[in-house]
Amino acid sequence: MTTSQHILACIDGSAVTASVCDYAAWYANRVNLPVGLLHVSDVPASFRRDLSGAIGINSREFLLEELAQLDEQRAKVVNSYSNALVQDAKSHIRNKFGDLEVLIYQRRGKLLPAIEHFATANRAIVMGRRGEDHKYSRINIGSQIETVARASDIPVVICSETFKEPRSYMIAFDGSKTAIKAVQMVAKSPMLKGLDSHVVMIGNHNDAAKQSLSAAAAQLQEAGFSVKAHHLSASDAVDGLLKFQLDNDIDMMVVGAYGHSKLQQLFLGSTTTEIIASTLSPVVLLR
Repeated sequence: MTTSQHILACIDGSAVTASVCDYAAWYANRVNLPVGLLHVSDVPASFRRDLSGAIGINSREFLLEELAQLDEQRAKVVNSYSNALVQDAKSHIRNKFGDLEVLIYQRRGKLLPAIEHFATANRAIVMGRRGEDHKYSRINIGSQIETVARASDIPVVICSETFKEPRSYMIAFDGSKTAIKAVQMVAKSPMLKGLDSHVVMIGNHNDAAKQSLSAAAAQLQEAGFSVKAHHLSASDAVDGLLKFQLDNDIDMMVVGAYGHSKLQQLFLGSTTTEIIASTLSPVVLLR
């Protein structure tokens, strides 16, 4: 297992792979770390175990041998695809971002265990908004996003499909413990320092909310950020945040991710998911 830190870019060959590489490289440059390219091959199980007891004794050995050959061929194709994918991604980053160090990781199985394998080295995780399994879905969220975000205590960046170097960002702030922690994480990292900064609260027009918003802005200012606080009215928090983003040409959104349990979300919905699904800009999820 690697011990040096990196920005882990999870690539799968989908349409957002180039964007994942670009944002990971941009992030890595901001914090002076290498990019770790991770491709996980989820190879389907062999059919041999399902057929070994169901076929006739005379044909069993011959058919199982053929299935074994098919399994071997399938594994070779998967390996060749993975090798080509990571090498193309590495070349893409080198061509666009110069001599940035790029590390390559290839694993079999599921994405989350692969990410957790590098847990001590991961400074941040970068994923595409849509994975290969959701490329034709109307709701453009890959199935792995919530799973990874809920399991991570480091930033998870969800990419838009076209890279645009961020010049500004906004923090969606509601005064919750999750939002307060998100502000603390931003304040401690150089990743967003120097960019045009906004902390935006929708509704909650009471003294406690106002004080919480002021305290969040003050914390960022004390950490050297130039930040503006905004307390706005809107009938819907997500609509209000998206309107502010559009009106002010904000490049990146920062969200305290999944503050409620999955059970609570059955009744309350998820602001985090709504924001990811509704904006084309990259979203930084912080827990």
